[in-house]
Amino acid sequence: MAREFQRGHKAKLSDLTPGTDLYVGVQIAAPGLTFDISCFGLDANEQLSDDRYFIFFNQPKSPEESIQLLGAQSGDTESFRVTLDRIPAAIQKLSFTATIDGPGQMSQVGPGYIRIVAGGEEVVRYAFTGSEFTTERAVMLGDFYLKDVWRFAAVGQGFDGGLEALLKNFGGEVAEEEEAPAAPQAAPGFAPPAQATAPPAFAAPPAPQAPQPAPSFGAPPAPAPQQPMHAAPTIAAPLTPQAPPSPAPYGQPGHQPPQPPQPQFGQVPGQIPGQHPGQPAPPAPTQPYGQPAPAPYGQPAPAPYGQPAPFGQQPPGAPQGVPQGLPAAGAGLHAALQLYKETATGQRWTPQNKQLMRVDLTMGGAGVLARQGSMVMYQGKVDFGYKGAGFVGRVVGNATGQEMQLMRCTGRGQVFLAEEGSYLHPIELQGDAICVSAESVLAFDESLQYEVRRVEGHGIPGGALFTMQFQGTGTVVIKTHGTPVVLPVTPTTFADCNAVVAWSAASQVIVSSQVRLRRNAYPGHSGETVNLQFRGAPGNFIVVQPYEV
Repeated sequence: MAREFQRGHKAKLSDLTPGTDLYVGVQIAAPGLTFDISCFGLDANEQLSDDRYFIFFNQPKSPEESIQLLGAQSGDTESFRVTLDRIPAAIQKLSFTATIDGPGQMSQVGPGYIRIVAGGEEVVRYAFTGSEFTTERAVMLGDFYLKDVWRFAAVGQGFDGGLEALLKNFGGEVAEEEEAPAAPQAAPGFAPPAQATAPPAFAAPPAPQAPQPAPSFGAPPAPAPQQPMHAAPTIAAPLTPQAPPSPAPYGQPGHQPPQPPQPQFGQVPGQIPGQHPGQPAPPAPTQPYGQPAPAPYGQPAPAPYGQPAPFGQQPPGAPQGVPQGLPAAGAGLHAALQLYKETATGQRWTPQNKQLMRVDLTMGGAGVLARQGSMVMYQGKVDFGYKGAGFVGRVVGNATGQEMQLMRCTGRGQVFLAEEGSYLHPIELQGDAICVSAESVLAFDESLQYEVRRVEGHGIPGGALFTMQFQGTGTVVIKTHGTPVVLPVTPTTFADCNAVVAWSAASQVIVSSQVRLRRNAYPGHSGETVNLQFRGAPGNFIVVQPYEV
């Protein structure tokens, strides 16, 4: 039976099948879009150092035919044959990608997948939908990578720049084309602006496909059915004449003061009509700078800014003797504590401030796992129980340093959590995954799956070679020392291993050491000899705190 993978899942191919002659099928489709499905053969630096291992429609096989493009068959949009034991030693990774040929976005695709078939039996499948993407035009679907043995990873990460960005990411070169002369633009009309994307198709959604039999190598490609498209005409509505807006009352926003009349022909600007040209104009009444204007006749003068009004001149309904500017509730204990009252938003997890988190157990149904001793207050009928990790969990926790002493919170009520004044940040997962150090986890929903994950590389100080990976649907609350910063992952993103708090599960983490012979031969160094390098497609991130553990 085929194993269902989620984004970020990895496994040894030997655990999936003992065979090395594999069939890789890709199914991806969207109304009105055309896709180019390719395979990149990369070296140890994840670069396309040999163009002959870029397998696509114009180059259907590698020199030794270890990677072959087979075409559409058995319900797959495109398929490949991969013979692992014939791949040269210089090729360390195979990345299967899909790009859109023309305008469009990956968010428009329907349900698709990448699957592996061995010996006529499907062994693994990674399914995806357009809801997992946004504006990407090229997507890395899955990878075969060599790490002692060949392994498979479900990637599901994309690039907005399409095939050009994908080639640049793998170190390939893009041939520049001469730009065609721009056509003269038509004069603007009274029609609404053109849509940035094609209008939606008025076609019924495709019916679910029945399970296809396992493919055979060399099967004739079956033409993919074309889905009908109906472009909706754009109708320009006539412009409705609008009446000029009525002037706002004097003193209200939007009021325009009357403009002085324009001087007539032969009249000096600024001269009052009827005034002799040599006669000086009468001085306008002015107010000393910084002094309030006099009050109207019969009205009390306003008090200076920031000073209480004299007794007897308070606004109607205001308490006598209370300075103006205080809240309507007035001074006193109740008014002073209003700023710190409980915040209830109707959600399961609600931050009360930067350092206090409230969880409502009456919402969601499932319990909450929190760090032992992190409860500071609770309301309602709440039960606190010990959450044991079991014998295997204790062994793994002691060996990896990722052991969490947890308690289970169940019942009907609200629990307030905090620990040592750390800043708390709730992160909601919707089927995706995140890696967090066990020391940075305060609490999480019991519905989430969590496991210890090994960080690639050697030499991290303190033995922190492992992290916790949370996946599923729910919320995990992480804690930081101070306000963290979230950085996008680029090919040159490095972070101190003692300052990084969390990162996206799809990121590749490599230990980077800057220890050299010169630094070892002479006393003293920078103190930044070991750090973590992060790699990944756009959309990956890391969270770093302004503090080193």
